[in-house]
Amino acid sequence: MTPSDPKLAELYTHACKACHGVAGSGAPLTGDKAAWAPRVAKGLIALKTSVAAGYKGMPAGGQCFTCTPADHEALIRFMADQPVS
Repeated sequence: MTPSDPKLAELYTHACKACHGVAGSGAPLTGDKAAWAPRVAKGLIALKTSVAAGYKGMPAGGQCFTCTPADHEALIRFMADQPVS
């Protein structure tokens, strides 16, 4: 899976896919609704906070040095593949 938006696709490929696209990395896989469900249940604010600060093995900012908060939100929504509020 890759975002249809070219900018998000580039950000995803360079910052997210290395972990969220690889089984066994510890990160919830892109599109795996079951893995994302408990995270989605925490809400978008909590997810964005985790991305900004880093969480467990994920580095701060999700290793995306050019991502804006809006980019992080769009990438979370894409990877979770379900509504996140």
